[in-house]
Amino acid sequence: GRAKFTDAYAVLPRGVLRDIVTSPLPGWNKARSWVLARPLSGFAETFSQYVVELEPGGSGDGEPDEGVQGVLFVLKGSITLDHEGTHEMREGGFAYLPPGARWNLRSDEGASFVWIRKRYEAAPGLDKPDMIVTSDQATERQPMPDTNNSWCTTRFVDPADLRHDMHVTLVTFKPGACIPFEETHVMEHGLYILEGKAVYNLNQDWVEVEAGDFLWLR
Repeated sequence: GRAKFTDAYAVLPRGVLRDIVTSPLPGWNKARSWVLARPLSGFAETFSQYVVELEPGGSGDGEPDEGVQGVLFVLKGSITLDHEGTHEMREGGFAYLPPGARWNLRSDEGASFVWIRKRYEAAPGLDKPDMIVTSDQATERQPMPDTNNSWCTTRFVDPADLRHDMHVTLVTFKPGACIPFEETHVMEHGLYILEGKAVYNLNQDWVEVEAGDFLWLR
C-alpha cells in the first residue's frame, strides 16, 4: 500500500480512511470524523486536523477549548455556521474562528469539511485575530514567482498580519507544473489533496499522491 510513516513525514492515502477508523466527537450529532493529525511528541506537535462528515440534519457544538483557534473548509455539501451572525457555506467555503469563539454549525443536506485546530500563541502587544468567512471562489489566486502562472497560492489571510500564528492556504498547480526548488523550512504542515494527482519529493523519497490523501510533514 501507499501508507507511510517516517521520522520526517507521514502519508495517509484516502484508501485507509474507512468506516472502521472513524471517531465520534463529543457534542456532535449525526457526525463522524477521521483524525488525520494531532499533536504527537517527537513529530508534528502544534496542530490537529480532521475530516468531518455530517449526515443530513447533522450538527456540532464547535470548539470546546477556550484557547484554541480553528479553520473550517467545506469539501462538499453545505453548512450553516453560527457565530457573529449566520453564515451559509458551500463547497470551497472557508472560515477562520479565533480563540474564544463559541460557534456551532449544522447541515440540512449533509456535508464534509476539513477542521484544523491549533492552540493560539499571541504575539506581544497584538490582539487576537478577527473571525473570517470567505471562500475559494471569492479569493484571488496569486501566481508564485518565476513559475509562469503554473503554480498559484490562494491566501485567505494576509501574511503580514502578525496576529495570526498559523496559515491555511490553497495551492494550485497546472498540469506539468512543479515547485522549482526543494522547499525546506521549520513550519509543520498538513496537506490535504483536494483534486488531481501529483508526485512529491519528501526527504529524498518520491511519493505519489491523489485526491483525498493527507500528508503530515514535520
